[in-house]
Amino acid sequence: MNLIEELRWRGMIQDIMPGTEEQLNKEITTAYIGFDPTAESLHIGSLVPILLLVHLQKAGHKPIALVGGATGMVGDPSGKSEERNLLDEDTLNRNLAGVKKQLEKYLDFDPSKKNAAEIANNYDWFKEMSFLHFIRDVGKHITVNYMTAKDSVKKRLESENGMSFTEFTYQLVQGYDFYWLYKNKNCKLQMGGSDQWGNITTGTELIRRKDGGEAFAFTCPLITKADGGKFGKTEKGNVWLDKEKTSPYQFFQFWLNASDADAQKWIKIFSFLKKEEIDTLIAKHQENLAARELQKALAKAVTVFVHGEEEYLNAIKTTEKLFANQSAPAESLSEEDLMNLEGLVQCDYSSEKINAGVDIISFLAETNILSSKGEARKIIQGGGISINRKKIENLQLMVDRSLLLHNKYLLVQKGKKNYYLVKTV
Repeated sequence: MNLIEELRWRGMIQDIMPGTEEQLNKEITTAYIGFDPTAESLHIGSLVPILLLVHLQKAGHKPIALVGGATGMVGDPSGKSEERNLLDEDTLNRNLAGVKKQLEKYLDFDPSKKNAAEIANNYDWFKEMSFLHFIRDVGKHITVNYMTAKDSVKKRLESENGMSFTEFTYQLVQGYDFYWLYKNKNCKLQMGGSDQWGNITTGTELIRRKDGGEAFAFTCPLITKADGGKFGKTEKGNVWLDKEKTSPYQFFQFWLNASDADAQKWIKIFSFLKKEEIDTLIAKHQENLAARELQKALAKAVTVFVHGEEEYLNAIKTTEKLFANQSAPAESLSEEDLMNLEGLVQCDYSSEKINAGVDIISFLAETNILSSKGEARKIIQGGGISINRKKIENLQLMVDRSLLLHNKYLLVQKGKKNYYLVKTV
């Protein structure tokens, strides 16, 4: 199975330029994907492009990960409804360093290999280029008609907010990236998300018009959730690749909690399991949906890829302590267990109030476990609060020292998946 066939059955190809598959079958091909340094860490929305580069390298081709030191200063309008805030240089450099460090974990940079991965920063070729140089040597090759015909530009021009000249030029800047890599790195292929198709094809057109060259492209679909919710978002926001921003336990739980429909689609995209293994897994999953075999395999594959085997095993331990032993009393958890459980949101609460005794509704509101006393009352009445693994049914319950674990902690559960460790201070 060649690279394109592999990616097709995985559901990782949406648009593809004619001749791309033939080019990849003909010779070792250098290909790139751009990553915008909008934060210090990439999130799981960036996993698909990372995986595309890994598949490319596994198939014997050469990957370039381009971090947009220059384009990060401009802002890509693709898929956006309004202008993005521009970053200052210090923030941009910090973000660039964080993104580079992450990319280096997933690709093989061994210089002795013909297809060793590289990281490029487009600031390196834009920093010396003047505006006059750019509009003369790049802008003259692409017409305004061509640029405004792109969907990403059309939508913004027709919107209430319109589009700044800065963002309008973005596709030319990205197009020049492809041209520069084509000329200097023999890069003949660009990949990206389907929202990037317009920008990517501007690059192939620039290569054709400016140099008479031929370049290729394909995109992958943007990942969606079966219920219409946004992929990669949780109650706490983005699911990040940086374990300081999203702990390996929380990361693992995101995948473990995937719906059956999503898990069946995502196991092909986010794992390197072979087709036969995945078909067997799906069949086994259908026989006993409650066992969630598919979700467990998915969560393992992605957590090991991003965080490594050890963090995956730690996430399993945490999950077992929090969920598998629900019948075991909270008192059986040692102080070390409580402090090391990753999935808990930790907060402090006044020991004076606990000593005096505080009603459960005030306690939940004051710790911000619930946003208000009204919400606390409602959630308790619905059976959605447990303290130390005991469901709270009494709205008049007083929280006092008799409930403390190890004389200082309270383990609070909201709903099925949200845990809080309250420490008295």
